[in-house]
Amino acid sequence: MNDFNQRFRDLHKLRQKARKENHEQVVEEDRRNKLPKNHEAKKERDQWQVKELQDRKEAEDKGLDYERVRNLETSADVTEKLEQKRKRKKNPDQGFASYEDMTLRQHTRLTAALDPDMESYKKMKECVGGEQFYPTADTLIHGNHYPTTSAMDRLVKDVHGQVKRREQYHRRRLYDPDAPIDYINEKNKKFNKKLDKYYGKYTEDIKDDLERGTAI
Repeated sequence: MNDFNQRFRDLHKLRQKARKENHEQVVEEDRRNKLPKNHEAKKERDQWQVKELQDRKEAEDKGLDYERVRNLETSADVTEKLEQKRKRKKNPDQGFASYEDMTLRQHTRLTAALDPDMESYKKMKECVGGEQFYPTADTLIHGNHYPTTSAMDRLVKDVHGQVKRREQYHRRRLYDPDAPIDYINEKNKKFNKKLDKYYGKYTEDIKDDLERGTAI
């Protein structure tokens, strides 16, 4: 009988323990569900920023260039991807998607570059009158607008700039026959360019020594 009571008490304790742990897990799951969806990503980003600050401070204490140390520990492919990601943030234009998107991007770019002349704006408003300045569907506005010489000069300059940029978009890269050949195929050539872009200034002396035959 005593053994039975002892086993019963042990089972009761186990049930109480399981109930407590189950309740704690339910509370924790409810807490996680109430967090924002980007909580984990934000947490990882904060941890990465803290680690970067610690590494930067450690490099400064040792008298080292943190950017150089970080680049030496990062592969060229990863550095290239980070650079492309940084460029996409600055310029979200990913190329041609549709004519509507292209027109909207051009309109946004042109309006962002505008520098309105409020004095000329007010003078033109007084010159043509309110009805002509704010026309409706029934207003005849032909011959009522008189652009200034400076406005026409800005228009000509902007059109010439667009033509120049358009020519640069279609400019082909010229082949340089005198350029040094340090690659075995096209893929290796692109990879070497990536390496030279990020690590060229650090390895320039070594390459010069190897070419002169004075490397140790």
